[in-house]
Amino acid sequence: MAPPAGQIRPGRYFAFFVVIVAALYSLVFFTGDGSPTPKLGIDLKGGTRVTLTARTPDGSEPSREQLQQARQIIENRVNGIGVSGAEVVLDGSNVVITVPGDQGEQAKTLGQTAKLGFRQVVAAVPAGQPGTPPGTQQPGSGADAGDTGQGEDSQGQDTEGATGDTESGDQADSSGTDGDDSSGNQGGGSSPLGSAPAQQPDGDDNGGQGDDADGGDGGDGQTLQEEAAEQIQQAKQWRQDPALVPADPTDQAAMQQAQQLQQQALARLTCDPNELDPLAGNDDPKLPLVACDREGTEKYVLSPVFLEGTAIADASSVYNTQEGGWVVNLSFTPQGADTWADFTAQNIGQRAAFVLDTEVVSAPTINQAIAGGDTQITGQFTQAEAKDLADVLKYGSLPLSFESSDATTVSATLGLATLEAGLIAGAVGLALVFVYCLFYYRILGVLTILSLALSGLIVYAVLVLLGRWIGYTLDIAGVVGFIVAVGVTADSFVVYFERLKDEMREGRTFRSAVPRGWEKARRTILASDAIMFLAAGVLYVLAVGEVKGFAFTLGVSTVLDLIVVFLVTHPLVAMVSRSKKLSSPKLSGLGAVQRIGEGRRAAVRTAVKEA
Repeated sequence: MAPPAGQIRPGRYFAFFVVIVAALYSLVFFTGDGSPTPKLGIDLKGGTRVTLTARTPDGSEPSREQLQQARQIIENRVNGIGVSGAEVVLDGSNVVITVPGDQGEQAKTLGQTAKLGFRQVVAAVPAGQPGTPPGTQQPGSGADAGDTGQGEDSQGQDTEGATGDTESGDQADSSGTDGDDSSGNQGGGSSPLGSAPAQQPDGDDNGGQGDDADGGDGGDGQTLQEEAAEQIQQAKQWRQDPALVPADPTDQAAMQQAQQLQQQALARLTCDPNELDPLAGNDDPKLPLVACDREGTEKYVLSPVFLEGTAIADASSVYNTQEGGWVVNLSFTPQGADTWADFTAQNIGQRAAFVLDTEVVSAPTINQAIAGGDTQITGQFTQAEAKDLADVLKYGSLPLSFESSDATTVSATLGLATLEAGLIAGAVGLALVFVYCLFYYRILGVLTILSLALSGLIVYAVLVLLGRWIGYTLDIAGVVGFIVAVGVTADSFVVYFERLKDEMREGRTFRSAVPRGWEKARRTILASDAIMFLAAGVLYVLAVGEVKGFAFTLGVSTVLDLIVVFLVTHPLVAMVSRSKKLSSPKLSGLGAVQRIGEGRRAAVRTAVKEA
């Protein structure tokens, strides 16, 4: 038998709600890893957040397409190194890498542009003697620099500490530099591999990058983008002057001018591993380049790129059991293999530099032609350095250069303290809501507390599943969103209860006021929740960073609020209204409005009799 008009069957609503809860928790426990814990962000779990700021040579804003492409490549690098739970998101013109747990150090190397180019070494001098006129190695000479401390022959030298080999089997050896690690560590005015680049101090001469290194606007009101663009252009003027390497080696006047420019550029270049190179990722491969090795022990004048890193088909790090030490194996594409074979055949006795983001990773002497498309980079790498280099080369170069503007590490202890503070804040908020509801609504307040508890039950399951399915991580901003949502949910109850009181003031009984009050309150609840959800959606689309987490949890809680109000709160109120004991004025807290309603009914009856 169907219930009277306006009446509901609470049992059916409760059964439907139980089915929803059972389905959610079945998915929680029997899908994925079965862990009933939500995925926490770094501010709750601890970890590292690295913010990379894009730089363009002309100071313009990077395009959205470039940023998306960079984000995808960095994400591929994150997946390639096996960092679990990491996120790569765009925040305006920044790329934010978030790595929970203790794997954050690996994330600091992911912003390398990885712009690899193969260039011929035209001249080389030790970096420790910047004022000494360089002994140059001219193309075709087949000899290293004259009085620079380099070995006379790369095959017969003492190899203690000498690095920078490029090998294909035993086909290429290193031209070490005074026993120094000439290419095993990073330098050349760029950031050390595996660490966030530091700002260059004022007063250096690597192209003006030391000016206004505090990150603020320049003294003349320049923006950071304009300042970076000016530094790049200044560095290009003398470090990539086309006259450094004449196109015609037989032109004696041009060669003499080139040697003078090379001496000036090499003397001017500062090889400090703690300085940020403005040309990193912004050099022109069609022009010569003045650069340093990775540790800053040797300076080079390099020819234009004859083979770009895009010709690399694969890269991997392996341990060289013969030489001892970690190396990076490269495999070229067929076209790249042909170019490499032709170059090595035509330049036996010359040095070829592997240049990564304007720094020379290695610069070996070519002893014979290298065919087959495989070669090797060595340089006294640690296992982590070799793997990082192989990964960034394997997944391609970024379309933009990035500067690490912020690297924040949150310890697990601090994250746990933040989580506890958030939970305490939520508990205090819930307690205040409970006290208010019990004091003002009595039995209806108990229903509010029960509804909020069931709402929390659904919210928790949804959090676990969202973290498992879409990688959603709960951070402190998300916790704040849920705390605010408690007030939104309680507001829906208040709207319903106040409509009940209005109906009872009109002279209706508690039982008859429930369906009428619900019909009117339902429209208000739907309208208010729709507005709240729309506001959360707009905030999510327009906001960046952690504000997105707040907007997301607020929107999710708004949707779940409707489920609880429709399937739990309304049926519970209907059940209470049908119970004589529970609906008594002492328990319901509706005695005052009932008396107002009875007085109004009595006045109506009196008016009817008098009429």
